Amino acid sequence: MIRLSWLLLLALSLLACRASPEASRDAPISQPPRRGTEISICGRLFDIGTQVVLWHDEGGYSAYHAAPFFGTTGKGGLRYRPGRADPAALPYREREPGPMTLELVQARVDQFVLHFDVCGTSRECFRILQDARNLSVHFLLDADGTIYQTLDLADTAWHARQANPRSVGVEIAQIGCYRVGKSAILDEWYPRDEQGPYLRLPERLAKYPFRDPTYVARPERPERIRGAIHGAEYEQHDYTARQNEALAKLVGGVARALPRIRLDYPRGADGAVLDGVLSDAEFRGFSGVLGHWHVTEQKVDPGPALDFERLIQRAQAAR
Repeated sequence: MIRLSWLLLLALSLLACRASPEASRDAPISQPPRRGTEISICGRLFDIGTQVVLWHDEGGYSAYHAAPFFGTTGKGGLRYRPGRADPAALPYREREPGPMTLELVQARVDQFVLHFDVCGTSRECFRILQDARNLSVHFLLDADGTIYQTLDLADTAWHARQANPRSVGVEIAQIGCYRVGKSAILDEWYPRDEQGPYLRLPERLAKYPFRDPTYVARPERPERIRGAIHGAEYEQHDYTARQNEALAKLVGGVARALPRIRLDYPRGADGAVLDGVLSDAEFRGFSGVLGHWHVTEQKVDPGPALDFERLIQRAQAAR
């Protein structure tokens, strides 16, 4: 029954996202066989060159469920907003978007917001979003590099407040960053062996292995990384090499499909990544890749370990 529901949702997505007559001329009559490396935008598949599990795949996570995903307790209702609101018709909460086309998504989406999940695994992140908080995000990036897509990019995820109508979001599985001197949790999650630090999940999470069950998750750079965000100093372990590689391919692939997302990030006067929040005017004028901390001063993700310059360079190569 659940499998049929997923298939029905996909069919409805394809109908709602029917292409315009102009686009249909060069659109394939049928989708090619999947390789397992494609993302979905308006029901169309775009190959990004790294493993992707869609919401209707076995083992996938669907934010289309209007109920808790893992249990029976929790609120019902939508965890996302169907479609993409027209920026010219804001406030978007008061207006329902019409049927979406790929061209409309390309016209209305121009930001990619990066988060860390403070959960440690994508499964736990989805449980918190779906079952506990009634929120959503388009992509989850697990420690082993597996990407889970929970919503078609034609739909609006609830992940970054004012950025939601115009953005794509990804939650990167990691316990996060902490003020220098208040980071004991990093010692708990990252013990060391002869090869350096490695991720040790709590027992409640370790019983659900990664999609690659043999993978030992280690920070790509062994040392803790420090940096200032909103005027305070934070430290964090690096993301895994698989996460960094998959994120670059995801960002590059999404930007290729949605070309209004520029492969650039908010910069300070020195040209380095901006370590604070964008002003309202700056936010309205920015198109590209940004951290959650650029959207609100209440957030610090994806933390100082996210090397924006390297990410953009690698995304450009993958685009």
